[in-house]
Amino acid sequence: MQGKIAVIGGSGFVGSRLIQEIGTEQCYNIDKKQSPFFPEITRIQNICDPGLKAVLDEETKQVVLLAAEHRDDVSPVSLYYDVNVEGTKKVLDVMDELNIRQIVFTSSVAIYGLNKDNPREDHKEDPFNHYGKSKWMAEEVLRNWYSSDPDNRQLTILRPTVIFGERNRGNVYNLLKQIATGRFLQIGKGQNVKSMAYVGNITSFLQHSLLFQDPGYQVYNYIDKPDLNMNELVSLVREKIGKPKSIHKIPYFIGMFGGYCFDLLSWISGKNLRISSVRVRKFCATTQFDATKVMSSGFKPPFTLHEGLERTLQYEFISEKQDSITFETE
Repeated sequence: MQGKIAVIGGSGFVGSRLIQEIGTEQCYNIDKKQSPFFPEITRIQNICDPGLKAVLDEETKQVVLLAAEHRDDVSPVSLYYDVNVEGTKKVLDVMDELNIRQIVFTSSVAIYGLNKDNPREDHKEDPFNHYGKSKWMAEEVLRNWYSSDPDNRQLTILRPTVIFGERNRGNVYNLLKQIATGRFLQIGKGQNVKSMAYVGNITSFLQHSLLFQDPGYQVYNYIDKPDLNMNELVSLVREKIGKPKSIHKIPYFIGMFGGYCFDLLSWISGKNLRISSVRVRKFCATTQFDATKVMSSGFKPPFTLHEGLERTLQYEFISEKQDSITFETE
């Protein structure tokens, strides 16, 4: 397909990597923040504000929608719905005006909720937080858009698990840093499985999705397999950085009590703290999801999960960095 690719929300962690791999001649970036790597192709625009049509090229044929409110501590919570749901509606309205018929949307496995039994794409939704609820609502908006003209529209929804990689400053980075520096405290027995996805594989699959030229609808979980439980992850990280594998552990109920104490401190101080009951609960939950469909789609991940972890550890904790550009995520 000839034409440009509009990456909406491309100034962030995933978008920056995706633009690098697509190439600046084939795509451009729309974001409310300037891109640290690609300012020459970035157009500043909040998808919730008027003016989106003016920054979309008429020759645009494909849209990758990455823009979202995703942190645990967004306030007010209405922002999740303003951006993730209403923002998606506005993108689709402009696409219709410009006759853009293909969109790739990044949703989340958060739509399934916590501690589910390895859910596939047809598992019933049961989100436990506003982020997951808003992502599910956005999916419904997209499905309604597709269903109104299925013979001419192409919709791909990607539900990744937690994404990690070089320059990311989210929950996986914080976990790796704690393990690497010896400040890690295991809450619970460590048998809970933590599905993860390396950013290089996510962006590679997004590119793969852009090759779906015929009208149709697809939805995929994305997880790099095989999964690791917390004990296995800790052992792998400490082995790679040359640290002893033994760690300290505390029972789950003590960890949750500590999380509630931090919730109270956050409420009293009015500040967002790194520790909360929600984050303790997510840390101790099993987050395992089925990836059979994506791995049967013809897509071949360029990196194994171990390679992704090794590349991240090498960049973040072993090699000397050439700049200080990082991305804050969950």
